[in-house]
Amino acid sequence: MNAGNGGTIAFEEWREKPFLVDGGGGFEALALELFALHAARNKVYKEYITALGIRPEQVDTIDRIPYLPIGFFRNHRVLLEGLEATLQFTSSGTTGAVTSTHHVPWPELYARSFNTSFGAEYGRPSRWRILALLPAYLERPGSSLVYMVQQLIEQSGDAKSGTFLHDLDALAALLRESEDEGVQTLLFGVPFALLDLAEQHPMPLRHTVIMETGGMKGRRPEMVRVELHAVLKEAFGVPAIHSEYGMTELLSQAWSQGGGIYRCPPWMKVLARDVNDPFSRVEAGRTGGLDVIDLCNIASCPFISTQDLGRVQADGTFEVLGRFDNSDLRGCNLLVG
Repeated sequence: MNAGNGGTIAFEEWREKPFLVDGGGGFEALALELFALHAARNKVYKEYITALGIRPEQVDTIDRIPYLPIGFFRNHRVLLEGLEATLQFTSSGTTGAVTSTHHVPWPELYARSFNTSFGAEYGRPSRWRILALLPAYLERPGSSLVYMVQQLIEQSGDAKSGTFLHDLDALAALLRESEDEGVQTLLFGVPFALLDLAEQHPMPLRHTVIMETGGMKGRRPEMVRVELHAVLKEAFGVPAIHSEYGMTELLSQAWSQGGGIYRCPPWMKVLARDVNDPFSRVEAGRTGGLDVIDLCNIASCPFISTQDLGRVQADGTFEVLGRFDNSDLRGCNLLVG
């Protein structure tokens, strides 16, 4: 495959580049390199920026990079020409809804991304007994969240690490056992299932981190994040509820160790746009639509305009507050508080 300047792309080298970024100028330089690549060799992205009247040579700073609306993944094959997917991730959706498909040529790049960012926040998976309460995700194929969690479970090396679909009694028994043994435990859970667990099996968890991810999936009324976390903290006696922010269309995650405040790995950046003008930014701390630069998303599109509402602070941390009213409810779909 050739780059826009006619040169050959050494993808082994490109797949290394995101992990060499340490912020600042290095991030911007790689983002601009990837923009030039996608403007030349990503058919969907190229047509999109052409329709906007944007000439690639005009994009000389990171602030001028246009973001592809996430909805394009529902009915387009968003992938650099010349590449073929070896894995496809698909989004969840309400019955009859059109879901997104992310074509992934290099699953190992996704694995390196989540392993590196998870390790920076929580250490090696082998430090943890990792449990997952992810109904709705486990019940369908193609979930990138399940792919990540299953790999982390395998790497934990703990014979009792594993996934739970609907057996809350068995999960509660194992949590009590882990607490009695003093085993450091990490519980990934979709909010509606965590609320079921909190109602049926409240218990003090001194050695367990609860990490909520995803949304209600139509199983319960939507709740603001503060309310959800308050219920879970009260039921389990924990000081904070952790969270993971990711989506089908990305290959990177941001992590929160409490309060819904997320931190990105060095190769990921979240920005807030004006809800009435997608090409304007809002000031730090103001509510806007969230755009994401994911430098690991080399093959599909590193520049995604999401349907999430949130606030981005000057230090790069961010909150997710809800979704636009005209979007279908999926993923992290807590209502604005």
